[in-house]
Amino acid sequence: MEFKLILKKLNKTLSEEEATIFSEWYNESELHKSYFMKVQENYHNETFLIDIEKGWKAVEKQIKPAAVKKTSYLNYAVAASIVLLISITFLIKKEKIEEVVNPVITNNNIKIGTDKATLTLEDGAVVALEKGGQYISDNLESNGEELIYKTLNTSKKEIAYNYLTVPRGGQYHIVLSDGTKVWLNSESQLKYPISFTDGKSRQVELVYGEAFFDVSSSSNHKGSHFKVLNQFQEVEVLGTKFNIKAYKNETDVYTYLVEGKVAVNTVNTNEVLAPGEQSNLNRETSEITVRKGNSYRETSWKDGIFSFKHKSLKDIMVVLSRWYDMEVIFKNKELENVTFTGTLYKNQSIEEILTFIQGSILTYEINNKTITFK
Repeated sequence: MEFKLILKKLNKTLSEEEATIFSEWYNESELHKSYFMKVQENYHNETFLIDIEKGWKAVEKQIKPAAVKKTSYLNYAVAASIVLLISITFLIKKEKIEEVVNPVITNNNIKIGTDKATLTLEDGAVVALEKGGQYISDNLESNGEELIYKTLNTSKKEIAYNYLTVPRGGQYHIVLSDGTKVWLNSESQLKYPISFTDGKSRQVELVYGEAFFDVSSSSNHKGSHFKVLNQFQEVEVLGTKFNIKAYKNETDVYTYLVEGKVAVNTVNTNEVLAPGEQSNLNRETSEITVRKGNSYRETSWKDGIFSFKHKSLKDIMVVLSRWYDMEVIFKNKELENVTFTGTLYKNQSIEEILTFIQGSILTYEINNKTITFK
């Protein structure tokens, strides 16, 4: 379906004839419904205008002419929509378009990230958790995509801790023994007790990396508060959803609150966040600033989506390098500051992603697991 019709639908400006065509296309398959919902979600969450003509022309080039000839408008729309669903996952606004040079690709070994992690047990034993695998013990179980702990009745005075470490190119979901759900992003590590004691503070530590927490309410645990510790801050909650980003090679720690209430504490200051607010802790000065954030952009990574707004190519590649476990080199330093706004999906190959931003980066080279921008 011509992309303009979808935008007309979102803007409620379809003619009667266009509305009929759209309705037939939308109800023809779940694939079409899924695609429309993705576009609708992006449209309402991103405050920018997509360059429709350039985006559509990029798609047209990928549809073989033979497949389009002698076909009805509706059939063409179906074919185009499928390509759009698979390929237009990075809708961008380019400030500068230059002549495109074909990339040089040699031994492309950059793989899409997957569910994988390493579990370190209290006795020091290490268990590899991978998609498709299974691990079961007395108090926990993993199906290769998530790790679930059972509630234990224990009288042990000494607390036993486990570590869940997600490497570059990985992600993992864990359900703690109190029912708290945690999504760990690539290159992250979480330290946590194998069981909690009701009435006593529930503490975990995000050693490094990024995690989204959906905390089991304190009312279910005799009022015991939940705390997330980090080397630079402490986040105390009662029952809420929030995201913390504290990567080792970044100078700031970000805490974004989706719902509920959290207190971000450091040695120097305390800040209470309201839903929709994000704290920014500078590691060097220990100062905290609070500003309004965007829930979609800050948390969509756990749902398989990366969303960027006015982000530099350098910053985007930092994020992508963790998921694709790759290295990035900028020979042309000016390209580091080229900015993009848009959404991409984590199940997209790196070549497909680069295809849609290549117009502003001139050319690139892939060799083994390294991308070089020239």
